[in-house]
Amino acid sequence: MSSDADREDLGRGPSTWTLDQLQTFIQNARGQQLETARVAAQGHAYDSAHPQEARRQWAKLSLLANWLMLADGEGHLTRVTQQDFMLRMWVIDRLGPDDTDPDWSPDALAVDTLDALTITPAQAAALDGWPLLEAAAATRGGNAGPAGS
Repeated sequence: MSSDADREDLGRGPSTWTLDQLQTFIQNARGQQLETARVAAQGHAYDSAHPQEARRQWAKLSLLANWLMLADGEGHLTRVTQQDFMLRMWVIDRLGPDDTDPDWSPDALAVDTLDALTITPAQAAALDGWPLLEAAAATRGGNAGPAGS
């Protein structure tokens, strides 16, 4: 991205950048820059003017920026996990599942969601009407959270 045209495009802000431009930006971004990139990529994923495959690519880029925030030490696990779940669920619901890609697989999303939960059987039982959480807590040896938690 060294041409004058590329620098001019970058001056307009991440929401106007191409997929390649935003992907390059994310490689070196930190903190709030990653959040800005995540939101911009997610906005493109939501844009019905893009073809479905392009929307999935934008969503993947948003997921990447999201998890890089955690790796950078800037994100909070709960927020990153929530953003991941919400976007993945939206793509599965609106663009359709894809069992060849774990990001767009309903089964993989269910497993990842249960793995992210930290809840004891007693807490799950207190949530009347949540038998799945109670069962998950019981099958995880008293903790419906990530292994080792």
